[in-house]
This record gives sequence, structure tokens and C-alpha cells, in this order.
Amino acid sequence: MSQLIKHTLFLALLFTSPLFAQTEIDPFPEPIEANKDVITVAFEEFATIPDNNGLAARLMSLVDEPGTQSLFVNDMRGVIYSVSFDGKNVAPYLDINAGEWGIPVQPDGRERGMQSIAFHPQFNQAGAPGYGRFYTWLDTSNTDPEPDFVPGGGDNTHDTVLLEWQAKTPGGPTYDGGRPRELIRLQQPFRNHNGGQIGFNPTAKAGDSDEGLLFVGVADGGSGGDPFGHAQNQNSVFGKILRIDPLGTNSKNGAYGIPSDNAFASDGDDATLGEIYAYGVRNPQHFAWDSAKNQMFLTDIGQNIVEEIDLVTPGANLGWNIWEASFKYISRGGVGLDNPRGDKNVTFPLAEYAHTDPIIQARASVTGLVVYRGSEIPQLTNLVLWGDLPSGEIFYLNADNLPNDGQDGIRRVLLNVDGKTKTLLEVIQDKNREQKREPVTRADLRFGAVSNGQVYILNKGDGVIRRLVPNK
Repeated sequence: MSQLIKHTLFLALLFTSPLFAQTEIDPFPEPIEANKDVITVAFEEFATIPDNNGLAARLMSLVDEPGTQSLFVNDMRGVIYSVSFDGKNVAPYLDINAGEWGIPVQPDGRERGMQSIAFHPQFNQAGAPGYGRFYTWLDTSNTDPEPDFVPGGGDNTHDTVLLEWQAKTPGGPTYDGGRPRELIRLQQPFRNHNGGQIGFNPTAKAGDSDEGLLFVGVADGGSGGDPFGHAQNQNSVFGKILRIDPLGTNSKNGAYGIPSDNAFASDGDDATLGEIYAYGVRNPQHFAWDSAKNQMFLTDIGQNIVEEIDLVTPGANLGWNIWEASFKYISRGGVGLDNPRGDKNVTFPLAEYAHTDPIIQARASVTGLVVYRGSEIPQLTNLVLWGDLPSGEIFYLNADNLPNDGQDGIRRVLLNVDGKTKTLLEVIQDKNREQKREPVTRADLRFGAVSNGQVYILNKGDGVIRRLVPNK
């Protein structure tokens, strides 16, 4: 029996207490088992990205482009670097803040900047429609152009823009194309909860419905609690996962296409956006596909109580802001624990964990996502991996025996450092001391998984890209 069911009666009594709203909420009284089925894995320092104005690079996403035998990684402040497959050569590929582009990246605060990058599957296929094309999803201080989508309120703090770039020579050492083409522009009401990940389904083959389609994560617009009800509003772009054809033209602005098989594309209802693939998300940081089952996984950051890992299907309602993970959302300070998972029309999380868990020891934020079907690191084979952004904890689920709720199936991955186990945060802090820097207090963990079967870990604290390797 799941923890959710086991504790329902106890938590229902707690909910009736007048102290409920002021009491620190713990939806999972039994914590994640810190020492059960722990996996240890080694790593190597694969590459180092240069400092930016004396500060460590804020690494956000890493993708590979098999045709050019290059990896690409972005600093949130606006620079994309190319990295050779052996990690020995690191060079700036494109600086979006360069004057000729006229698109100043807004990198202030923890959440704004260049959110994600994605390369078209045909990037290196001469003569193909996607030849040389790649995409950036970024926050900009230039709010002069008319936005395609506006929020239900708030201030015009900045815009989030989806741009298409086209290199003349995809295999070249630096970007040699012209100005980017703008596909989508969002007016942002607050400074947080902006974009998320963008990416193509790497499991899609020629003729598959996902072939050449770009998935775009859009957060709920920020503040706290989704004050304008964006996520459940199917006529709002905020709080959604979009699925678009970047080479199409049948969108309202004519700059991209809307696939006809999207859930709301052909429903005849003007109050629903055809771009929507799934809705009811808060801050969808990362998604990934299982190459064995073609299933899409998502990590969505919670408000103040619960973090969640979801399985996403077309048209799915993932619950926010009626639900925070499996629990009724009440306010920034609480969730309702009397009727968990009480809506048959909502797709509830595969797994979730609480901010109060002793392993976390701070405010949690779920991040990063890899479904590892490789064999080079045997202890990770057939696992869903993700991280907790501040603490640097890495967790896993069994990809072939997925849970239905709660945290019963969640287990830890620790890093092997000379026979000792450490979290990523501890590893970064050790590196900071070596760099003569003040050790950071949060890991800002990200994963980069690529088609060459490698798994990389990124962070914003020391500029180092680490690659997971088998234990010796």
C-alpha cells in the first residue's frame, strides 16, 4: 500500500487542526530511505567552460550533434560553446549578446537568461529543410517587439523568445549565419518561472508523428501560486508543454506550424491553443524520453511542499495549480492532505518527494532528467535519473518498474570520490576550494544526456562538465 493511502486518515485529522496553516507540512512522514539500494558511480572531469567576467559559467543545457561530432553547451548569460566529443577542445560558438544580433539576454537573478538550446535533427544533413538550424529559448530585456502571447496580469518585466538560427556551415568552428528568425515571443508578468527546456524527441524516426517537432516548456509566469490561473487555462500559453513544427507556417503569426494531431489543434474550440501538448505545469525544467518505450518524462518544480516527476501523454492535465503534485494546492504555505489524487481527469506524478525530507535539508527543486538505457555504466542501466537542484542529490527510479505515487520507489545515487561517497554539491565545493573560490551553497545541478550514450552533469558553481563513468 502506498504512503499516500497509509497516512490519509492521520493527515485528514491534521488538516482539521486550526494550526494546519501555520504548521510546516510534511506529506510524507516516512522519509526517503537514505541508505537503501544506494548506487555509487564514478565520474571524470570532462571539460571546463571558461569563466564569464570572473564568475563561473551558469551551465544550463548540453546537447550533442552527432553529424558534426560536437557537443553544445550554453551559459545562461548568453554564450553557446562547442565541445569536442573527447572534451579536449572548448570554444565559443555563438555569443548572443554580441552587438550585431540586437537581442540582449536578460540574465539577472537565478531564473532568467538563456534557458535552453536545441539542434534540429537535420542540422548536418545538406539539402534537408532543417539543415544548419538550431534554436534558443531565452529571456531578453528587449521588449519592443509585439508579443505573440501576453499573461493575464502582472508587469511587463521582460520577454521570453524562441529563436531559430541557421548556420551556413554546420560543422564550422563558430556560427557563420545571419540574424535569427523569431518564432514565439512571450510577455512575462514576473521575474521568475519563465521558460524551461526545449528539445526534439530523439527517439523519433522518419515517418513518426514526432519527427522534426520541437517541444517547448513554458512555466506558469511566476510570482507564486499561479495567481492568474494560467496553467489550467487552455487559452493561455503559460504553464504548458508546447509541441510545434518550427519549419511550419500555420500558426497565428505564421512563424511556425501547429501539428494537426496535437490534442487541441482540431477541436474546433477557439478557447484552446492548438500548440498545447500538455498543461497544468508550474515550472517544467526538464523532460526526456525513454528510448526503449518512447515515453516522455518531466520534472516539474513544486511550490513549497512537494517536487514531482511525471509521465507525460498527449493532452494530459498535470494538475497545477489545483494540485501540487498529488495534493490539493491551498497556498504557498500548505497543501490539502485529506484527498490525495482525488481527480480522475488529472495525470498525477509517478513519484514525488517533500521539501522537509532529511536528505534535502533545504528548499528542494527537482531538476535534470535522463532515462539511461546504455550499458557502459552497468549500475545505471534501465534507470530514470534526476536531480535536486540546490542540494545536488541524484535520485533514480527503475524505468521498467515505475511506481504509481509517493516516494517509495525513490533511491539515491552518490558519487564515488577515491572510495568515498559524496553528493554533487560536496564535489563542487571541493573544486571551489581548489579554484580558490568561496564554496557555493547550492549545486544548481543539471543533466546533459546525448546520443553517444554518455551522461553528463552540469552546474553553475565551478564551470566543470562531469561525465559519469563505471566504478573502477
